[in-house]
Amino acid sequence: MKVLVLGGGVLGRSVAESLKGEFDVTIIEKDEVRAKALEEGGFRVVPGDFSYTATLLKAGVDKADLAIITTHNSDTIKRTVYVIKTNNKEIPVITVLPDGMSIDELIKQVNDEFEAEVTVEHAISPLGALKDALVRIVEMIGEQKNANILVKKLKELRNSGDSLLIVMHDNPDPDSISSATALSVIAQTLGLKTQIVYGGDITHHENRAFVNLLGVDLRKLSRGSYELKRYPFIAVVDCQPNGNLTLLEGEDYKKIKIVIDHHQVLQHLRDLLPKDAFIDIRPEVNAAASILAEYIRTLGIPVDTRLATALFYGIYVDTKKFSKLSHIELKAIEFLAGKVDYELLDKIEHPDISTETAEILAKAIINRRIYKNVVVSNVGFITNRDAVAESADFLLRLEGITTVLVFGIVDDRIEMSARTRDVRVNIGTVMREAFGDIGTGGGHSQSGGARIPLGIFRLAKDKNSLLRLAEEAITEKFLEALKVKE
Repeated sequence: MKVLVLGGGVLGRSVAESLKGEFDVTIIEKDEVRAKALEEGGFRVVPGDFSYTATLLKAGVDKADLAIITTHNSDTIKRTVYVIKTNNKEIPVITVLPDGMSIDELIKQVNDEFEAEVTVEHAISPLGALKDALVRIVEMIGEQKNANILVKKLKELRNSGDSLLIVMHDNPDPDSISSATALSVIAQTLGLKTQIVYGGDITHHENRAFVNLLGVDLRKLSRGSYELKRYPFIAVVDCQPNGNLTLLEGEDYKKIKIVIDHHQVLQHLRDLLPKDAFIDIRPEVNAAASILAEYIRTLGIPVDTRLATALFYGIYVDTKKFSKLSHIELKAIEFLAGKVDYELLDKIEHPDISTETAEILAKAIINRRIYKNVVVSNVGFITNRDAVAESADFLLRLEGITTVLVFGIVDDRIEMSARTRDVRVNIGTVMREAFGDIGTGGGHSQSGGARIPLGIFRLAKDKNSLLRLAEEAITEKFLEALKVKE
C-alpha cells in the first residue's frame, strides 16, 4: 500500500518510521534541511509544499492509497484536503485536527471555503487523544486497585480460615449465578474452598437451563441452617443484606466480608456489616457479571468456555440484550466474546417452556387490567416466582402499553415484577416509593420488583377475597406512585 506522509516534522517522521518496511511510504517536506536529513535517514522524500497540486502529483497522489496530514495549521489542513480530493476522490485522508475543531466542522469549512463536496475519512485531535489516553490509564489504575483490594481481602480470609460461603439473592438469575461462579474461581485461585448458595428457588426455565447446561454447582439452604453457621466468612453478590435476601439472619451479617453489587446502595448498609468488609457497589454498571469480568481480566486469571459463557449471558440478560451498556460492560464483552460457546448460549436462551409457566402467562393475559397505557395483572397463587417476571416482560409487548405490573402470591408473600419503556418513568424508584414502606421494593430505570409479606393475612381461608383485596391495594399504590389516575 502506497502511503503519503504530508510533513516530515517530529510527528510525520515518527509515523513514517512506524510504517517503513511494511508499507510504501513517501514523505513530502518543504524544509530543505529537514528533507535532506530524512533522505539521509533512508526515507523516500519529495521536497515541496504539500498543499500545492504540483507537489502532490509529483509524490503520486493520484495513485496513492492513503494520505496522512501531520500539520496543526487549520488553513493548511483545509487547503490540503481540498487539493488531495480534487486529484484523487477515492483516497482516504487521515488528518490531525486543530484543538477545538471536530471532523464535521473541518469538512463543513472545506466545502464552504472551496465550494466543494469533499470528505475526510479520519481525524485525530492531539488534545483529545491525550485526554483519552490519560482517562484509559486512570481507569486501568482504578480497575487494578479494586481487583488488588479484593485479592488482599481474600488473602486475609485465607490466613484466618480455609472456606468462603458465596450467597446470592433468593431467586438467582444468570447475572447473580455467573458473578458468584466468577468470585468462586478467584477465591479458589487464592487457596480458599468455596460454596455458592441461595435461599429461594430457581424457577425461571431459562435460569434452570443456564444452571444445568453450564454445570454450575449451587446449593439451596434454609435460614438458620448448620451449613450457614459452619462457614467462617460470607461473600454476597448481586444483592445486599436486607434486600432480596432472606437467607441470612442478623448474626450472619457479622461474617459478611465481601459485597459486590450493581444496585443502588441500601440504607444503613455500613451499620449492618463489619468495618473491614470489602464493598464494591457500582450503580452505574448494569450487571454484576461485568464487575467480576473486570476482576478476572485485570488479575490475568484464565477463563474457560463455561465461565466466559456464563458471564457473557449474565451481562446479556441484565443489560436487556445489550441495549444499555456502560463502558464497564463494553470492556467485559470485548474480553469475553472470543471465549463464548454460542451454541450453548442459544440452548440456554431458548429452552422448553414448562406447563406451569405457560399457565401463569395465560393468567397474566386474562386477568390484565388496563389503566390508560398501564397494565396491572394478578396471576393468583403460584409456586413459580420467576414466571411473574416473564409475564411482565410479555405484557410489555402489548400494543399501546408502556408500563406493566404483575403480581402473584408465593407461599407467605406477594411477589411483584414491573417493567416500563416510558423514558419519563424510573420503575425502580416507583416500586420503592409504592411498596418500600410495607415490604421491599426497587430496581433499575426499566425493570423493578417488590415483595410484601402477607403476615396474618396468610391465614385467610377465603383466598378469592385475599386476592381481591391485594389487587385493589397494590393497584392503588402502584398507580399513585406512577401519578396515574384510575
